[in-house]
Amino acid sequence: MFSAVKKYEKAMANAQNYKEWAEAARKHDISSGNNRWKIMDQSRRFDYVSIRIRLDRLRALRARHDDHGLLIALNEGIHGNMGGMGKAELYTRAKLGTKQLVIDYVDEIVDALERIADPDTTDISFEDKLDFFRRAHHCFGTTALMMSGSGSLLYFHVGVIKALTEEKLLPNIFSGSSGGSFVGSAVCTKTDDELMKLFDSDTIAFQRDRKEGLHGLIDDFLVRHMEVDEIRSKIDEIIPDMTFQEAYEKTGRHMNVSIAPAEHHQTSRLLNAFTSPNVFIRDSIMASAAVPGVYPPVTLMAKGPRGERQAYLPSRKWVDGSVSDDLPAKRLARLYGVNHYIVSQTNPHVVPFVNDAKRDSDISTILKNASMRTIREWFNAGAEIMRRPLGRYPTINRMINISTSVINQDYVGDINILPPTTMVNPFKILSHRSLEEIEKMVRIGEQSTWPKIEMIRIQTKIGKTLDRILHDYEERYVAQACEAPAKSTKPAKAKKKNNGLKAI
Repeated sequence: MFSAVKKYEKAMANAQNYKEWAEAARKHDISSGNNRWKIMDQSRRFDYVSIRIRLDRLRALRARHDDHGLLIALNEGIHGNMGGMGKAELYTRAKLGTKQLVIDYVDEIVDALERIADPDTTDISFEDKLDFFRRAHHCFGTTALMMSGSGSLLYFHVGVIKALTEEKLLPNIFSGSSGGSFVGSAVCTKTDDELMKLFDSDTIAFQRDRKEGLHGLIDDFLVRHMEVDEIRSKIDEIIPDMTFQEAYEKTGRHMNVSIAPAEHHQTSRLLNAFTSPNVFIRDSIMASAAVPGVYPPVTLMAKGPRGERQAYLPSRKWVDGSVSDDLPAKRLARLYGVNHYIVSQTNPHVVPFVNDAKRDSDISTILKNASMRTIREWFNAGAEIMRRPLGRYPTINRMINISTSVINQDYVGDINILPPTTMVNPFKILSHRSLEEIEKMVRIGEQSTWPKIEMIRIQTKIGKTLDRILHDYEERYVAQACEAPAKSTKPAKAKKKNNGLKAI
């Protein structure tokens, strides 16, 4: 058995696509005995008894065609973490998927929603169905993909996007800062047909003219960072010249770009089609990539009332959003009702300290988290004590403010996709990458996503179903509302005509 497990682990490591990886992972679970764990309901990690009772009840109601009873049962709560079934720990034991009970329960909820939405289910009115789906969608929430600041590690994000796209699991809500804003904006300004071209390494590479001889060797040794003109040129090549509102109208995807103020006493911003619909995306990316002390701050540009380019908040300049709000979870929750976060995290100062499984029962994890909280509190206390004495030195004071903002952020989500720590070299974070390095990073992004695919599929299946059903019902509601005035005018005209005849 041990040799078989090793064989399948090697097959997973050498897989060329998700299908190959999943097949090797399935055989690994069978050989290791984890398949038996998946089949059994029992577990200390979630309330399997409640889930089993609720599953059996939903199945019975659907078998009896009791649509009203089914609606009442669904109204009691559609929750992504019902009985703790959304815990990350449930996805750490088996290589592929989780407890079959969880999968069956999610599938049953989806089937029940489809039955209620079916036009043939006529004993529930259209208005009652629409009201239910609106409430269910609001209560269940939605999923967002947040991409961290990354510099030249942005190609890892590209691999994550590629893996999710191929499995049709890409959310419609994105956020990004620095390199993450570039990748997210590239996705949100392209249709599904255009999106696949993004994954070509020649298309996305930030290239430079390679100097020959001694000058080229010196450049490579010093690992020179990309220049502003190079970054702007690649952004102009990949990102269409459009505003956030225009991008959303084209693709139906919401892009959110984090930026931080260059001035003291200002607050960070999250740019998107709601808060800044007329701001140009290209300038937003340049601002979000403006690393303090390396690149100059940026003034945003927006489309004016006659389509002209004009400064947006001309007295303000903006810098890298990752220094203040790398993963804007709270703002996404307020704007879109997001309560489920997939995080692609590449920040060099974060990756070594993130435990992607978030196993609360792991003693080492508990000690690590406690140590990090202690360090954070001591750092905040020291920064507060030194703030007044250093007030006469604006540059030092600003560095302390940035450091405090960075250390106090939360860098994890519900599902965390992380590169291996060996890939994250902070000294090359802003440097050029060869095509070989780019292809390797994209590949690592894919491979790091594959173990999370089934977790993402299971945890987003109900939300995607509600999105689709509610979208269809809203369109039908609008169509009916448009038809109503036309229908109501005909009887009115007939009545007027009859009244006229009576008068004659």
